[in-house]
Amino acid sequence: MFQWVTFAIIGLGGGVASGLFGIGGGIVIVPALIYWAGFSHHKATGTSLAVLLPPIGLAATLEYYRNGNVDLKAAFIVAATMFVGAWGGAYLANQMKGPQLRLLFGVFVSGVGIYLVYGACKRLGWL
Repeated sequence: MFQWVTFAIIGLGGGVASGLFGIGGGIVIVPALIYWAGFSHHKATGTSLAVLLPPIGLAATLEYYRNGNVDLKAAFIVAATMFVGAWGGAYLANQMKGPQLRLLFGVFVSGVGIYLVYGACKRLGWL
């Protein structure tokens, strides 16, 4: 029972983040599966990719499309090239040890966070 509730909370949080910010998998679902459900980094990443295929992409895309906020040409090109990139990234990730992958993920998320905070501060005139 507890595991079902944990997965449901992770799904709701990932869904809200996906709908609001266009994120969910790598930033919300993967860390949650690692720290709340005890998954290895590899298992969390693979599970996150499996989760994101139909429900989030379809539901959120339809809502954004309904409001005129989807560029189908760009989406097709990005999706096609992301298919290749995701395969390559998955291949590389499975060649790494768990701690190496976790370190690389931490560096990536920290870099994105610093970039976003810096950009927001600059636009607000704080820098």
